[in-house]
Amino acid sequence: MNADAVFFDIGGVILDSGSVRRAHERFVADLGDEYDLDAESALGTWRAELGAHFREREGTEFRSARAGYERAIDALGVDGEWEPLFERAIEGAIEPNPGAVEAVETLAGRDLHLGVISDVDDAEGRRILETFGILETFDSVTTSEAVGRTKPDPAMFETALGKSGTDPERSLMVGDRYRHDIEGAKDVGMVTAAYGTEEGPAVDHCLDDLRDVLELV
Repeated sequence: MNADAVFFDIGGVILDSGSVRRAHERFVADLGDEYDLDAESALGTWRAELGAHFREREGTEFRSARAGYERAIDALGVDGEWEPLFERAIEGAIEPNPGAVEAVETLAGRDLHLGVISDVDDAEGRRILETFGILETFDSVTTSEAVGRTKPDPAMFETALGKSGTDPERSLMVGDRYRHDIEGAKDVGMVTAAYGTEEGPAVDHCLDDLRDVLELV
């Protein structure tokens, strides 16, 4: 395709989701050491509270991950500074998916709009991209916190397209969740590239390696 814009999801595409789980495990373990908590029980509480926080979301309304973290911290009975421990755990454990940084940096040298469309808190999304050294590489970053909705709500994709000034049919969305990323983008007329997700009628291209996107555009 002759693309005028390429958009990436963060979690599961640029960011290795498994590394996030490991970062949370490390954080809760550090929290246990700091506040004398049973590690296994604390991790169970952390996961249960975060899960409940997001399950209580209505439709595509945005719910802040930070609010979920604070809810879990309260459930653990921690009354003190937890943010420094969390930041160290995240920065020390999160990793990009193979080829993600290379693909983004290579696309940045081409004549197109490079953007992000992600269901993250704005500060968290930008911190992840900065940790990987690619925040300044993007022309636009569209987050659910900024829009107030989550994918597959059309507002997420329409906001990003408004920033790029490109037509949907010349804009590629690279995502890993079929309903949220792929169907959501297809519903507004974008071209789709699925990474690590099931095939379906809304998938235009399948990517085994994120560097394969370089051949599409």
